[in-house]
Amino acid sequence: MHTLGSIVLALQVQDGAAPVAGTTDVVSLLRDTGPINQAVLLVLVIFSIASWAIILHKAWTFRAATDQDRRFIDVFRRSSKFSEVQAVCPSLPASPLVGVFQSGYAEINAQVRLTQPGADPAHPPAHAGRPTLKSLTAVDRALLRAAAAEVAKLEKRITFLATTASITPFIGLFGTVWGILVAFNRIGATGSTNLAIVAPGISEALIATAAGLFAAIPAVYFYNHFTTKVKSFATEMDDFALEFLNIAERNFT
Repeated sequence: MHTLGSIVLALQVQDGAAPVAGTTDVVSLLRDTGPINQAVLLVLVIFSIASWAIILHKAWTFRAATDQDRRFIDVFRRSSKFSEVQAVCPSLPASPLVGVFQSGYAEINAQVRLTQPGADPAHPPAHAGRPTLKSLTAVDRALLRAAAAEVAKLEKRITFLATTASITPFIGLFGTVWGILVAFNRIGATGSTNLAIVAPGISEALIATAAGLFAAIPAVYFYNHFTTKVKSFATEMDDFALEFLNIAERNFT
């Protein structure tokens, strides 16, 4: 330890310079950094702010969707008529299952009106002349299209998190490389390797890397988290579509 301390002291006092106390004042470093690094930091700040805005919005959206999906499924399984379920749908706008149900219900309604004008598809009668479907496959296609549309809505803007996670470390690295080049230019101009000359430039350069990681790390985590949630919603919609088709087949075929 004594030898290491001697080496550090020698580096500080070489070329006749007095020991200089280090600074951890990030604000001062940001103020003194060059225009290129400032531009890099500005870009990284914009990416970070946009990412956090998306993260907070999606977290709130997915929480509301999960809660309303649970409520919708409860109503759907307790109801004996599709009209009762349809009446609840406007109060659950965040539920992806609502969009799937409404698409399937609209297709059933359209087919029943073609086969038996005036029939009520929401409450089919039990006698032989009950409403029938022309094509259960068409109902299945309607459900699939609605599920795909709901997944697309859930995935909206999530890809920006992937972009942030992949590009911001490289932007930060560019700022660091540029800062190191500036630091070496200062060394060449002064002809001195004193820490008082080298350290500030290196510190300014490393801020860009830190800012890039600060933007990328949360983006990576939440991108993976939200992607998993979207897959869970998609699976739930597929299960609901099969349940809807079973009910439609029992009542309309």
